[in-house]
Amino acid sequence: MKPSKSERQAKLLRIIRDSAVGTQEELALRMHEAGMEVTQATISRDIKELGIIKVTTTAGTQKYVPMERSGETTSIRLMKVFSEAVVHVDVAMNLVIMRTLPGMAQAGASALDSMRLPEVAGSIAGDDTIFVAARTSEMAEQLGRLLSQMAHRSEQ
Repeated sequence: MKPSKSERQAKLLRIIRDSAVGTQEELALRMHEAGMEVTQATISRDIKELGIIKVTTTAGTQKYVPMERSGETTSIRLMKVFSEAVVHVDVAMNLVIMRTLPGMAQAGASALDSMRLPEVAGSIAGDDTIFVAARTSEMAEQLGRLLSQMAHRSEQ
């Protein structure tokens, strides 16, 4: 089964976050090792769409990293990723727990982090779950409602 674009891009982001990858060929190899057949041209398009840039490390090597998100086009794309990834939002005390499609939690958390919501103290993502720590229980309730609305926009 061919992975969806969002699954492929989520895997690509996970690979560059988890390891120092310096070339598109290496990214394609890592994607292949993860069971996703992609071409170098697809990797190149995904890099551009996701705002991934190449930086020089302190060791003098280069690696890909997600670029700081800004701009309306990027925000629209991130909102689309978020609304497609998140399937359920729940609140427990000062935590907001979001269930995502399998493999999409990190992409959803990345989109959430780029929103820079003042209620968010921090977030952590697994494979299909995102835990968001709100500053207070009241903020968690507000944040839960907001994130639930945002996640279900694509259904409206």
